[in-house]
Amino acid sequence: MQTLMSLFGAETAADTAWLVIGLFGQLMFTARFVVQWIASERAGASVMPVAFWYFSLIGGTIVLFYGIHKLEPVIILGQLPGVVIYSRNLWLIHKGRKADV
Repeated sequence: MQTLMSLFGAETAADTAWLVIGLFGQLMFTARFVVQWIASERAGASVMPVAFWYFSLIGGTIVLFYGIHKLEPVIILGQLPGVVIYSRNLWLIHKGRKADV
């Protein structure tokens, strides 16, 4: 198992933990597409469920932390704007729901 982890640059237990964290974040980020696809199929039209934004925010934040830990500027610059946008979209959604009540 350690040989497999070393292929991904994980030489220590801490490296392996961060690799798992990064992969989990990417899995959460990818899940947003599955959620959107299922919601669209059920509606018979393209829809963007709120869960899409939650998966985006959670996955993007985890991948951002992974990128910061690894000091990977491509990951950091790729995820940072998205995390801000996902947060803003969720804020607008919840603000709109409060206004409807």
